[in-house]
Amino acid sequence: MPRPVKCRKVCHFPQILEFLPAGDTEKKAPIVLTVDEYETIRLLDKNGYSQEQCAVSMQIARTTVQRIYEIARKKIADALIDGHPLRIEGGDFRICDGQSSNCRFGGCYKQEIYKKYAEEKGEGIMRIAVTYENGQIFQHFGHTETFKIYDVEEGKVVHSEVVDTNGSGHGALAGVLNALNADVLICGGIGGGAQTALAAAGIKLFGGVSGDADKAVEAFINETLDYNPDVKCSHHEHNHGEGHTCGEHGCGSHSCH
Repeated sequence: MPRPVKCRKVCHFPQILEFLPAGDTEKKAPIVLTVDEYETIRLLDKNGYSQEQCAVSMQIARTTVQRIYEIARKKIADALIDGHPLRIEGGDFRICDGQSSNCRFGGCYKQEIYKKYAEEKGEGIMRIAVTYENGQIFQHFGHTETFKIYDVEEGKVVHSEVVDTNGSGHGALAGVLNALNADVLICGGIGGGAQTALAAAGIKLFGGVSGDADKAVEAFINETLDYNPDVKCSHHEHNHGEGHTCGEHGCGSHSCH
């Protein structure tokens, strides 16, 4: 009987999920780097962790880290040298929600958030998070500095609060929302990597929304929210000039009902 694979804790999710070789017209099969392999490369090669530290962070054995690292390095080398597209997807992982007592060796911001908000959320409460700035829906998910969270019970907002993301960006923000125990995210533009991370965390996305945050939540509760189920807008894909928002080029174009 095969040995079950232990799920690996991932603190950061890639924002860009596919890398294409420049100027290569020959069609080659993409090489798939799994999310847990990506995390191992990030911790060891970018952050300078030792294999022991990486193992603690991902909550797996050091021998498993060694095996994942060797596979990941080989895949990256093949992609670079032979000109294959490199795609990041799949793997055996779970998005960190701050529950781990040894997260980042002494606690992280997600851990502080989880301790407060996960325990405060009662049964029957739906928690909605909105990218937030000065009362408005902030238009770039990966750069949002605050979320406003709304606890909804029986169709009414019973509590709302603005939460600082503490400088978290892109891939780490899905973990912040997970630590907040959010069920729903309402936002403007959001990239494909973040969408995948939210899906992995079980958070429902309503993107391409602009305007007043409180009114958007009210519309969501009443099932009249305009949103874009196929939102693609992000700062990687659109150069938003002054006075331009996702809502102005049609991201918000779908109704909840």
